[in-house]
Amino acid sequence: MTEVPGYSIAVRALCEFTAKAGDLDLRFTPSPTALEGIVGHRTVAARRSEGYQAEVSLQGDYHSLRVKGRADGYDPARNRLEEVKTYRGDLNKQPDNHRQLHWAQAKIYGWLMCQKLQLPRIDVALVYFDIVSERETCLDQTFEASQLQAFFEQQCARFLAWAEQEMRHRQARNQGAQALAFPHAGFRPGQRHLAESVFKAVSTGRCLMAQAPTGIGKTVGTLFPMLKALAPQRLDKVFFLTAKTPGRKLALDAARLLTDSAPAMPLRVLEMIARDKACEHPDKACHGESCPLARGFYDRLPQARAAASQVTLLDQAALRGIALEHDVCPYYLSQEMARWADMVVADYNYYFDFSALLFGLAQANGWTVATLVDEAHNLVERGRQMYSATLDQATLAAVLKSAPEALKKPLQKVNRQWNALHGPQIAAYQAYDKPPEKLLLALGSCATAMGDYLNDHPQGLDSGLQAFYFDILQFGRVAESFDEHFLFDIHKRDVGRQRSLSTLCLRNVVPAGFLRPRFTASRSSVLFSATLSPRRYYADLLGAPTDTVWIDVESPFQAEQLDVQVVSRISTRFARRQASLDPIVALMARQFDERPGNYLAFFSSFDYLQQVAGLFAERYPHVATWTQSRGMGEAPRQAFLDRFMEHSQGIGFAVLGGAFGEGIDLPGSRLIGAFIATLGLAQFNPVNEQIKQRMAAIFGDGYDYTYLYPGLQKVVQAAGRVIRTQQDRGVVMLIDDRFGEAKVQRLLPRWWSIKQEALGSPCGPAGFHQGSQGAL
Repeated sequence: MTEVPGYSIAVRALCEFTAKAGDLDLRFTPSPTALEGIVGHRTVAARRSEGYQAEVSLQGDYHSLRVKGRADGYDPARNRLEEVKTYRGDLNKQPDNHRQLHWAQAKIYGWLMCQKLQLPRIDVALVYFDIVSERETCLDQTFEASQLQAFFEQQCARFLAWAEQEMRHRQARNQGAQALAFPHAGFRPGQRHLAESVFKAVSTGRCLMAQAPTGIGKTVGTLFPMLKALAPQRLDKVFFLTAKTPGRKLALDAARLLTDSAPAMPLRVLEMIARDKACEHPDKACHGESCPLARGFYDRLPQARAAASQVTLLDQAALRGIALEHDVCPYYLSQEMARWADMVVADYNYYFDFSALLFGLAQANGWTVATLVDEAHNLVERGRQMYSATLDQATLAAVLKSAPEALKKPLQKVNRQWNALHGPQIAAYQAYDKPPEKLLLALGSCATAMGDYLNDHPQGLDSGLQAFYFDILQFGRVAESFDEHFLFDIHKRDVGRQRSLSTLCLRNVVPAGFLRPRFTASRSSVLFSATLSPRRYYADLLGAPTDTVWIDVESPFQAEQLDVQVVSRISTRFARRQASLDPIVALMARQFDERPGNYLAFFSSFDYLQQVAGLFAERYPHVATWTQSRGMGEAPRQAFLDRFMEHSQGIGFAVLGGAFGEGIDLPGSRLIGAFIATLGLAQFNPVNEQIKQRMAAIFGDGYDYTYLYPGLQKVVQAAGRVIRTQQDRGVVMLIDDRFGEAKVQRLLPRWWSIKQEALGSPCGPAGFHQGSQGAL
C-alpha cells in the first residue's frame, strides 16, 4: 500500500534545509532585482529551441514527504534540465556554499523530471545568466536516473525526521487549539462580539476592521479566535503585527496566558526584533572572517534549530539564550525559526515593507497565513514611511570626498543633475508632478557603477557610501511606482557663496496600493484599534478590500466613569498660545486641588509643553511634575512611567502623539486624569498643504484627511489612557475652542458624555453642566 504524503515542501526550501553548510556570510554583493531575475529567465528561455519547455511543474514523494516545485526549463531534444540563476559581477567569486545549494536544487529537479518522463538518464545544467552582459555560463553534467534518485532520497531522508516531528507538532497544535478554552472566567463586555467577528472573518476569508475601545482586551479578544481557527481553516501561521514595542509585549503576554491555560497545545510563539537590538557583536561584520557567531553558522544551525523548536515562547531573551548556547547569531536564528513558528510577533515592516521577510516567506512557501494588525491607525503613517524615499545632497557631498576614484565620475554626474534642479526653483520648498527623468537616469547609472564596484571589491565600501547606495536603490524602487498617490518635492537651503543644497523626497501619501495586496494575500487580515473612525478615511488610505467587514464594538465603560469636559474659552492656536499659558496653568492647578492624584498633560509641541510646565512649576512648586524630553530612550521613558505609582501624586507633561499618547497602561489610581491642550492637528507647513491638496484631489476632503481626522485620533488615544478597567474613574479636559464644534464632537467616542463649559471666570471654569452635547 502506497504511503500517503503528509508533509509538503518546496524544492528550494528542502535544499536550503539540507544543503547549506559553512559560514553565514552577509557581505553585501549586489544581486539582480526580482524584475531583472524574471527578465533574465525569459531571455534564456527565448534563446532555446522551439520545443523548449519553461516553468515545468514537478513533484515527487518519499515516504510521507512530498517535494514540489517548478524547474526553470527542459529541452526534450537535448534531454537537458536547466536550473537558471541570474547574477551580476564576477561569477568566480561566488561562494562555494551557494554553488552547492544551486547544484542540489538542479539535481532534485533532474530526478523529478526523470521520474515524470521515465528517463534512464538526463543532462543537468546550471545556467548562470549575467544580467549586465547577457552572457550565459553553463555548467552541465550527465547523471544516471539512479544517481539522482539516490541524491533525492538522501536529501529527503535528512529532512524527513524533522518533517515527521513537524507533522506531529502540527497535529498536536491543531487538536490543542480546537480544545482551547477562553483563558478568563468570562468575556468582558464587547469582547465576545470582537472575538466572534474575528472568527467569522477568518472563516469566510475576509478582512475585518474592528474599532474597539481601550480596556476591552483587544489582544486576547483577537488572538483567541484566530488560534481557534488554526485547524478548521488550515492556517500555517498567525502573524501578530505591531507598531511599537509595547504592542509586542502585550501580544507576548496574551500568548503566554493562552499557552499556560492549555498545556496540551504546543504552540510555538516567536518574537522578532530589529537587527541592531539583537546583534551580539555590533563592532563586527556579518561574515565568518569577522564574527564568531557567523563562523560555521550553518554547521551549528541544526542543533540550535532543534533546541529552539522545543520552546513554546521564543521571546528575545529565550532565543538569545539558545543562540549563544549553540554559538550562532540570535538574529539569524530568529529568521530561521520564522519558518517553523506557529505565531510570529513582529513589527509592521516584517510583513508590509517592500522586502518584508514574513510576506516573502509566506509567498515562497505557499503558506496560508492570517494577520492581526494591532493599533492599526498607526499603519497609515507607517505605510507612508515604508513606501517613501529621501536623498540628501549633503550626504552626496560627503561621500564624494571619500569615494574611490572609479565612482567619482558617476557620483559627480548625479550631483550635476541635482544642481540643475535648483535653478528653476525660487522658493525653498516646491512640489512637482513627477521626479526628473535625467536625475533618475543618473541615479540608475550610479547605482550600477556602485554595484559593479562592490562585486569587484569584496571588502566593500565605507559605511557612509554604502548607506548612500542603499538610499539610491530605495529611491529608484519608489520612483518605479510613482503615481498620483505620491508627491515629489525639493527642500532647498542656501549654504553660502550663492550655493544651495537640497533634499529630494518621493513622498507616499496614500499607501493603499501597497497595503491592499498584503491584506488579500492572507486568509484574513484583522485590523483593530480604539480609533478607526471615520471608517472611509481608514478604508481609503489603508486599501481595505471592498468586502471588508467593519464593526464598532460597544464600550465596556459607562459614561459616568469618565468626566469629559470641554474648555472652549481657551484657544491653543499658535497665534494665541502665549495668552493660553495662564488659564491652562490655573485650570490644571484647580483640578489637581479638587482631586489630587496622577495626571497626564498633553501638548502639541515640546516648546509649548516646556512653557506650560515651567510656568506651572514656578507657581505651584508643591505639586510634583515631570516632563517628556526630545529623543527619549527606552530607559528614560520607563522612568517617566514609573513616576505614576498607585499612591503618588503629580503631573506628567507629554507631547500628543508621542511615546505616552498610546500603548501605555496606567490603571486605577496610577492615572486619574488627562489635560489635552491641542486638537493634535499636524503642523501647518508647505508639505502638509501639498498633502491636503492631493487628498482633496483624490478623496474630495483635503483638510479633514490631512489635519482633522489624524489629529482627533491622537486625542482619543491619549484620553484612552485614563480609563483602563471597569473600576476606573477619571477626568479628561479637552482644552481648545474647536472642541466645542459639533463636527469635532461627532468624531469623539459615542460612549462619552461631554460636558460643555459654562460661561464664567476667565481664570478657570466656573462650572460644568450635565448633558451629552456632541455625543454620538
